[in-house]
Amino acid sequence: MPAYRNIRLCDKSCMCLFVCPTGATDTENSIIDVSKCIPGCMECVNACPQGAISMLPIKYPSPQSKSEDVINTQRALAKSKLLQEKIAEAVSHDKNVSDETRLFARAIAKSCRRMAEDIIREAGYLLPQSKNVRELLEAMQENNDAAFPKEALELLLKQLENVS
Repeated sequence: MPAYRNIRLCDKSCMCLFVCPTGATDTENSIIDVSKCIPGCMECVNACPQGAISMLPIKYPSPQSKSEDVINTQRALAKSKLLQEKIAEAVSHDKNVSDETRLFARAIAKSCRRMAEDIIREAGYLLPQSKNVRELLEAMQENNDAAFPKEALELLLKQLENVS
């Protein structure tokens, strides 16, 4: 299992740089170089004070099947969480409320975002092995989406061929 850094959690304290025996964490773009990473080493995971680094399996299990009712409920719940995030973000920028209220609203916004991401992942979207991800990447490739590098699309699709 290679290591993965969640950039949203990373505060750049760089403890991983000091403990990584191969230099896999020492990259300009903060993405861990899996070609250098020793699977199962865990030195960077254990050293990270924010818990921003975790291990990813090389082969993912197939997602559990869900009924359309469950998927539709998950989508509705995710939309609700994203709306709550928007409202909390608006409050966090409102100059007419106290500093404490703005900080609290910012925390609620982050919490809603994370919940929405988890719900969407559970619905089968954001999982690399899901049919939805494959279809999204293929559609981007067909439409020649200039916002996403063509080489990266081809690499992702090639890697998905090996995922069950």
